[in-house]
Amino acid sequence: MRTISRRDFITTTSTLAASTALIGSAGLFNNAALGNFVENKKQRISLGIQLYSLREFSLEAALDHAKQIGFTQVEFYSKMLPIDSTAEQIADVRKKVSDRGLSISAHGVNRFTKDAAANRKLFEFAKAVGIPTITADPDPDSFANLNDLVKEFDIRVAIHNHGPKHRYNKALDVLYAVEKYDSRIGACADLGHYIRSGEKPTEVIRLLKGRLYGIHLKDFAEMQDKTKGVVLGKGHLDCQGVVDALLAVDFPANGAFSLEYEENPKDPIAEIKECFAVANAAVAKANSKV
Repeated sequence: MRTISRRDFITTTSTLAASTALIGSAGLFNNAALGNFVENKKQRISLGIQLYSLREFSLEAALDHAKQIGFTQVEFYSKMLPIDSTAEQIADVRKKVSDRGLSISAHGVNRFTKDAAANRKLFEFAKAVGIPTITADPDPDSFANLNDLVKEFDIRVAIHNHGPKHRYNKALDVLYAVEKYDSRIGACADLGHYIRSGEKPTEVIRLLKGRLYGIHLKDFAEMQDKTKGVVLGKGHLDCQGVVDALLAVDFPANGAFSLEYEENPKDPIAEIKECFAVANAAVAKANSKV
């Protein structure tokens, strides 16, 4: 066994003490920093709501409901936050959101065309709002321009599918559309519409790995075009499987994971609360394993 001299022991001990002090002063491994690191890591998936679910309410009432139900983020659509809003209007909306302890995850669904100037205005709007993702239904001839804009603004475009007969019906339709372009052009997977298209949500998520920036969480009674929207778990959606799959494909921490409940628009709160309970339980279980 090797022994060390008293001088070596003192030198080593002093070096360790100095290193510990340096790390502590930098806040790298003090208790507060470590606690924050653990807390942040466990918040890999955040549950939000697409405000179209609350379309019959005023903006203030919709945000109040979102907060009271327990959502942490909101995805806007054009009625509640028009893309031609002034800087003052955007600032007012942002304050209303932040005052309730919420954040804005995305905005959509927006259309992009070959009109480069109009496309740029949408990106400038998104930058002013401070969102990382624009949920979109882009025309095929818009992609070259979008490729430049996602690089310039570092804002993602997430293609939304609308079910059977839509140009982005299947997950592979989205992948074929984006394969030649910057990885910031990807997908917002409306899982309900994928159910209508006969695709399993968990398989869709795995297919879109690396290009998946948004989820519209909804359920339908049957895997066919004409069907009825239902509370999560009462149709073909495996909510726990969906959340686990999102973690498995490294869904981004600032991705838009949005419940979208379109039924009973004048009085949807009870159903939305049911959906929230199912989704929140799945999120809590998945996050506890991270």
